[in-house]
Amino acid sequence: MLRAARFRSLGGGQVDFAGALSNPARYGYDSWAVLKWERCLKSPDQGSAEDAQFIADRIIDVSEAAFDDFAGGEAGREAIRQLMGLKS
Repeated sequence: MLRAARFRSLGGGQVDFAGALSNPARYGYDSWAVLKWERCLKSPDQGSAEDAQFIADRIIDVSEAAFDDFAGGEAGREAIRQLMGLKS
C-alpha cells in the first residue's frame, strides 16, 4: 500500500523542535511529550530509542528563579531607588 506522505525521523524535516519543545514550558505545561512513530524500514525499537533521545536533548528544565534574580533577594522600591542613585 502506498501512502501520500512519508514519516520523517525527528530532525529530518523542517520543524523547529527546540522552539516546539520550549514553548510548552514557557506556558507552564508540565506533562508528557509524545511522538507517534511509524517508519516502514527502520525497526521500531531503534527508531523510538533515537527519537526519545532527540526529544530528551531538546526539552528544557525551567528555572526556578527569574533570569535577573542573581542576588536571590527582594528589594523594595526605596532600596532600588537608592541603588540607582535617585532621591526619595
